[in-house]
Amino acid sequence: MKKLFGGINLTWPKLFGISIAIGIYTSIMAMIPALKYTSFHDLTATFEVWIFFGIFIIMNSKSAVDSALKCFIFFLISQPLVYLIQDVITHDNLFDRYYNYWFMWTVACVPMGFIGYYMKKDKWYGLVILTPMLLFLGIQFSLYLSETVFSFPFHILTTIFCVVTLIIYPLFIFNNKKIRITGTIISSIIIVAVVAIVIAKPPVYSTNILSSGEKYQFDNTYKVYLKDSKYGSLNIRYDEGIETWMIHAEFKHAGKTEVILESPNGEKIEFKITIKRDTYRIKEKK
Repeated sequence: MKKLFGGINLTWPKLFGISIAIGIYTSIMAMIPALKYTSFHDLTATFEVWIFFGIFIIMNSKSAVDSALKCFIFFLISQPLVYLIQDVITHDNLFDRYYNYWFMWTVACVPMGFIGYYMKKDKWYGLVILTPMLLFLGIQFSLYLSETVFSFPFHILTTIFCVVTLIIYPLFIFNNKKIRITGTIISSIIIVAVVAIVIAKPPVYSTNILSSGEKYQFDNTYKVYLKDSKYGSLNIRYDEGIETWMIHAEFKHAGKTEVILESPNGEKIEFKITIKRDTYRIKEKK
């Protein structure tokens, strides 16, 4: 593991090869529908793996200038490839829609790569440089721990990756024992804080799933509930904006269950519902 953080001769040909390979791999992961809500798709949208690549390049560079240039070129090659390959295959015009955002991060890699190189000096200021990256990684950990709690086991690999890298960065970037211990304590505090927050405030998907109209007529005299309450709760509320009654859901977990709508006289309409983290599919049972 230590070799990854300073023991590799990262030549320019190797950097070009890694950049192209990562760009191709990421674009493939983005285009496979079955992987959309899994850890394999996560690197197409968030930063945790790209932070790893950045630190890997920084720690295997020969100077601050070398680090800045290599970080810049790595992202300048890999990120456009992600979108251009998809555009060629899907014709979705993703490059024009999304690359401006990622190009700003690519430009930011120049100062970040230059400053990041000084982590190699094994001084206290190296830990000061690393700490914002640990905090940023903590944000990604919070996101994916919530996703895993809601949609277990989806995103669990990314969640584990965040925890592991939070620990290994201070342990393997630095040789100074006191710096390593302090860095590990900082990472441990981040991990514990994120876990505590997610436990105290678990993820909830709030949405309206049905409205009273031509097909289904109901108001607040009706009852509505999920067959399995572990997936969340339902209630009927009036929407002033569209002037109709709505069935509002507070989902707590992904999965499949049934929605039961019961009239005051006991008549029931049952629906099958499939819940995901940010979407759902509902259909009346026949």
